[in-house]
Amino acid sequence: MAVFATLALPCPALALRHQQASCPNATLPPPPVDSSEVPPPGESSPPPLPVPEQALGGPRMGECGVVTPARQPGPPETVTSGSWVVADLDEGTVLAAKNPHGRHRPASVIKILTALVAVRELDVSDTVTATRADAETEGSSVGLEPGVTYTVRQLLSGLLLQSGNDAAHALSRELGGTSRTLRLMNELAERLRATDTRAATPSGLDGPGMSTSAYDLALILRAAMNNPEFARIAGQHRAELPSPPGQPPLRIASDSRVVRNYPGALFGKTGFTDDARHTRVVAAHRDGHRLAAVLLRGERRPVTMSDQAAALLDYGFRLAEGSSSVGELVDRAPGETGGTAPPPERHDAGQTAGSTETTRGSVLPRIIVATALGAVAVLVVVLLYRRRPR
Repeated sequence: MAVFATLALPCPALALRHQQASCPNATLPPPPVDSSEVPPPGESSPPPLPVPEQALGGPRMGECGVVTPARQPGPPETVTSGSWVVADLDEGTVLAAKNPHGRHRPASVIKILTALVAVRELDVSDTVTATRADAETEGSSVGLEPGVTYTVRQLLSGLLLQSGNDAAHALSRELGGTSRTLRLMNELAERLRATDTRAATPSGLDGPGMSTSAYDLALILRAAMNNPEFARIAGQHRAELPSPPGQPPLRIASDSRVVRNYPGALFGKTGFTDDARHTRVVAAHRDGHRLAAVLLRGERRPVTMSDQAAALLDYGFRLAEGSSSVGELVDRAPGETGGTAPPPERHDAGQTAGSTETTRGSVLPRIIVATALGAVAVLVVVLLYRRRPR
């Protein structure tokens, strides 16, 4: 009986994989409600992004429901979004989450990745003359005027403060066109280990294969806020853009209520499409902590998305006082140097940050092999014993 009990032991890695794969939207966002993701004639939709063998950020990041530290209160009941994460941008720790790797559409919060690519690839003092195609881009607009020349910094202000799809289009042209911009965005997401993220449009309009997760957006925002130029532009509450000759400057302000009203607010980005529903990414500073809250697949009930985001920040700051965490923002592969964010230095339960991937990936297979070999040895002994002459 001991032999069969040993052989029946479940493999922890396989159990984790099964748990993660059974989570809602483990491979794909919910089905679209319109035709926005229908590929052009002659093309097919890209296949789902692979699901990693182990949940990035630690075992608890593979859980489906609400993930909170032991002996800590749960999140406010007003936070009803389908997936969310609250994380410490300095420590690189996840303080609490709900289905953190669930795949959803980002809507306009993908503009954080667009902007990060732009500040890495372009000189923010370079100039771009707006075209009619820029001005006529579908969706939200900051109000670019054809023939007016803007700096890259001004276009980024319009992109982040007022979610201008026209600004996204102009920046994409400056980056070499939409195809190259998307390639740069997806390459950067891959380098940051944002494995749930695939950008299909620079603006966040839905497109074939568009996907992200709350965990990934926290990773991306951390990298962005550690870029000084991005942080300066993102931290603005108001900005001015040039107008045609003879007209006053175009004054714009952040469309995020969190930025306007939350004490210590550092950043706020809103998003909405029919398929993505409401999305929010916000960040704030308090008592030596910079926290981010990411909310995906939200609805404006029982309170507005801005109120949900503010409540999640408040909850995160309470957790941060006790140095509680449920995972890590892992922004590079084991052994890789460099990157856009400093490697997490936090130690939890005797493990270093990122040890979930390195230790489990190397030790578990050896444990499994040793267990199997031991079981075979016991089975051989039992069979030889039974064959001895009586």
